[in-house]
Amino acid sequence: MDTLSYKTISANKATANKEWVVVDANGQHLGRIASKVAKLLRGKYKPNFTPHVDCGDNVIIINADKVVLTGNKWTDRIYLSYTGYPGGQKENTPQTLFKKSSETLFRKVIKGMLPKNRLAAKLLSNLHVYDGSEHKHEAQQPKLIDINTLK
Repeated sequence: MDTLSYKTISANKATANKEWVVVDANGQHLGRIASKVAKLLRGKYKPNFTPHVDCGDNVIIINADKVVLTGNKWTDRIYLSYTGYPGGQKENTPQTLFKKSSETLFRKVIKGMLPKNRLAAKLLSNLHVYDGSEHKHEAQQPKLIDINTLK
């Protein structure tokens, strides 16, 4: 019996298989696409997932301006931020964040679905959000995936 075949393989920075992926947000619900993108950024869909290593993909979201929120979530949902000063708690709705840029809304939602540590900032830097169907990462030869096929 070969005991070497039972060793757990732990990914590291050198052995991580990072790819470039394009996700189309046209007509998709914000929370559903954000949870799947967070899993892609984290590397949860890969067989060599390691929790403390950035082994996820670089994700490009196109058509972010065509994302959907159901019901009154555009105006009723509230995202809080705190400046650190007394009286510095700010309230934002998805509508006000979306008016600034759709990237602001996507980053806020996806950041809440990532772990609360230094790795999250590194993972969030692998996210690229664009309003139209054009992006500037053609040189990386990203592959288009259907987000609805992922669990």
